[in-house]
Amino acid sequence: MQNEELKIEVSEAIDRGELFGSLDSNLKIIEEYFGITIIQRDNELILKGEKGIEAHKVLAEMMSIISAGEKLDTQKINYVIALCENGMSYKESKINKDIICFTYKGKPLKPKTIGQKEYVNSIRKKDIVFGVGPAGTGKTYIAVAMAISAFKNKEIQKIILARPAVEAGERLGFLPGDLQEKVDPYLRPLYDALYDILGREGALRLKEKEVIEVVPLAYMRGRTLDNSFIILDEAQNTTKEQMKMFLTRLGFGSKAVVTGDITQIDLPRGKKSGLVDAIHVLEPVKDIDFCYLKDVDVVRHELVKKIINAYERYYKNHPEPEEKDELK
Repeated sequence: MQNEELKIEVSEAIDRGELFGSLDSNLKIIEEYFGITIIQRDNELILKGEKGIEAHKVLAEMMSIISAGEKLDTQKINYVIALCENGMSYKESKINKDIICFTYKGKPLKPKTIGQKEYVNSIRKKDIVFGVGPAGTGKTYIAVAMAISAFKNKEIQKIILARPAVEAGERLGFLPGDLQEKVDPYLRPLYDALYDILGREGALRLKEKEVIEVVPLAYMRGRTLDNSFIILDEAQNTTKEQMKMFLTRLGFGSKAVVTGDITQIDLPRGKKSGLVDAIHVLEPVKDIDFCYLKDVDVVRHELVKKIINAYERYYKNHPEPEEKDELK
């Protein structure tokens, strides 16, 4: 079986530099993952090894990505491998066809994984969506992009971004500045997403006009929010009471997206996460969608996915003695 060979033809229309990568780095990823050898000969690649069929599928997908005008990078190649291993196809998913919006520089923002595409579709269809998953899966960024798209399409009149500032009580009293300046560091990731999509000047201009609000969750109490796109970020750090308070702010013509990572709860011991509680309480409600993004949807540095998996493996084999909030 080790001498089994498969050949795949590389069309003249395919940019070999893009396909092979710098110093054949893309081919080396395939070789290392599948334990095969790839030999270049004229307009063919010869695959030697037991998993040549699997590698053949991945290379065919990579060529279709290049033909569609997309750029290949390590993250995308690893994602294509993960899809092929699960009997799925990047090409058939048509991820690259779905444009959420354009940045201020004219760059189209698209979902990068099937999980992200399903998340986008849920936000389009439902008025309340929970995006739950590990760091780096684009939960917040996509929600902000969808909010900006809805505003540009005149579907809503206001964007409200909120976060629970876990440490934003008396513990911040020693910091200089007014309350807004004290809590701004906790809201920075939301500002970063706004600046990346709208540009700093564009985001600040809409903030000055109060079209965009970036606020601590506590500021939401007592309000009714009509014609708004409301995002609650880091929702795993809400209490049950705060989560109920947030969800009941929803007014006419509004949408709400709740994002969080149940593996990174920073609440004091004994406090149950409002996100975990909401999943148990609201999952039967048919008009609310729950999107569970996974490690395969991580779109940061490839090491982020490996770090997430390493933590999961370790704590699966070394469970902590104290009681934890987690989904059953």
